[in-house]
Parts: sequence; structure tokens; C-alpha cells
Amino acid sequence: MNIAVSGSTEGVPMRSQVQWIVRWENELQLADHIELSEFFRKSYGPTGAFNAQPFEGGRSWAGARPELRIIGYDNRGVAAHLGLLRRCIRVDEVDLLVAELGLYAVRPDLEGLGISHSLRVMYPVLRQLDVPFGFGTVRPALEKHLTRLVGRQKLATLTPGVRVRSTRPDVYLNVPPTRIEEVILVVFPISRAISDWPTGTFIDRNGPEL
Repeated sequence: MNIAVSGSTEGVPMRSQVQWIVRWENELQLADHIELSEFFRKSYGPTGAFNAQPFEGGRSWAGARPELRIIGYDNRGVAAHLGLLRRCIRVDEVDLLVAELGLYAVRPDLEGLGISHSLRVMYPVLRQLDVPFGFGTVRPALEKHLTRLVGRQKLATLTPGVRVRSTRPDVYLNVPPTRIEEVILVVFPISRAISDWPTGTFIDRNGPEL
């Protein structure tokens, strides 16, 4: 779950009203991708130049390409973003349909807007798609941040120590085509209860991270 968390917001202007729009990937025009690419570079850049690199050249995705996006706009342009991609993952030996959530970012002056706001916009969409679970992974360093934003509000369940195997988004001759990471698993119950989520601790994403 690619996620940009900004640092200090001192000296930034007062936040304006954000309008949330649901966009299917085929609805985006070239100008939209260029605008989102710039937004992601500015959002992910403070977390490290390497994290902003995938968004060069007008590219508005980092790994797997989303099929649907929740985009927040205000009078300054793109304010926040959350992507969605339906896929089948394997939890130990159990195949499971999920909606992976990722490509989350928010402009520094709107940091208090929080991922919970965009998720509230996304929830009706997830229900319309009739997926059993929303799914995401984050690095351990973000556990406290995600617990504050979604765990305490009971929007999702966070499970540490889960190993996930993903394919790399590009081919490199000097590294294997897949990688395994130990992450925080984030599960959003949609049409099924959280108790129906398989108990395994190894997940095959069968594709690049969103």
C-alpha cells in the first residue's frame, strides 16, 4: 500500500473545501495523469527521492495500475488520492478476492484530512463492487500512524508480522522477479465479517503492489 505521510505542516495555508470524485482509470485523460504525477512526486518526494522516482514522465502509478481512483480536489488542484484494484490473492492455501487499496497521498497542508476521510468516500464504492474485503499492506514504521487513522475508528484490522510476496513492477537483470516483505496487513471488512479472513501469515499478491 504505497502511502505518503508528510512531516511538519508549519507555515502552510488554511485548508480549503475538498471535493471527492470517483474516477475509473479509462476516464482519465493525459492532462489528469500529468497533474497526478506532479502531485505524487511532491507528496512522495519528502519520504525519499526513490519513492518519487516511479512518477516521472507523467506516470500516475508506482507498481500495479489502479482500476478506480478516489481523488480529492480543491481550489489548488489535487488534494488527496486513493487507488483501488480488484485482484485475487492467496493467503497460505486460500484464494481470496479482494480490493487492494493503495497509492494514498495527501497534500501536506491537508494532512489532518486523513486517510479515514477518503476511505469513507471509498466504502460505498467497495460495497457496489461487492468485494468481501479491502486489503492493503504498509511497512512496520507506519503501524502507529495507521492505528490512529483507521484502527481506532474500527475501519480496519491491522495485523503485524505478515509476509507478502509480490512481483516487481519492472524487470531487473540483477535481482529476482519477486520479493518478500514483512509488513503490517490492513483488512477492511466489506461484505464479509473480519472473522472470515483466512488465518494464514503468508500472502501471495500475484502481481506488483498497488
